[in-house]
Amino acid sequence: MPGKQAKILTAEHIDDLLFFAETTRHPLRNRVMVLLSVKSGLRAAEIANLTWDMAIDGGGEISSSLELRDSAAKMGHGRLIPLHSDLRDALALWRDKPKATGPVIRSDRGGPMTPLSIVIWFSRAYEALGLKGCSSHSGRRTFITRAARLVHKAGGSLRDVQLLAGHQSIQTTQRYIDGDSDAQRRLVSLI
Repeated sequence: MPGKQAKILTAEHIDDLLFFAETTRHPLRNRVMVLLSVKSGLRAAEIANLTWDMAIDGGGEISSSLELRDSAAKMGHGRLIPLHSDLRDALALWRDKPKATGPVIRSDRGGPMTPLSIVIWFSRAYEALGLKGCSSHSGRRTFITRAARLVHKAGGSLRDVQLLAGHQSIQTTQRYIDGDSDAQRRLVSLI
């Protein structure tokens, strides 16, 4: 798909993807992968590099935010991402030890999943669901677009979306945001 952006997911697509994850051999792990993408905006490599110490607080509980460290983030641009309640619950179910260590997302053999393995998992999931034009980046684009559309309700700005996305430039963040023709019509009618 050179030159094309990954498609944005609808709420129904996300539900379908989560349902698909439930039918796989590793339903909890795969649910966490999907939610890390659509509810935290992580890239495939960031999902692969995420370790439990980035998701657990000082008391050993699932934290209220992910501390994506520079070593795990693209271009060394770590960030703090508040955890959506669905993701927090999924992480709590997925964690099988009180002192979980190492990668959050593990392969069948117990080691960390590679970024490519995560890209392939999403590709197969979208193919099985018949979703054309979607990729492992679709969840990230969906997260950024939704955040941009809702940021005013939280009293924030596009700068907040930029920080959540880990972008150096706000122009990069703007390229991720999908336009909405219905919203454009409503906006013009308000003028």
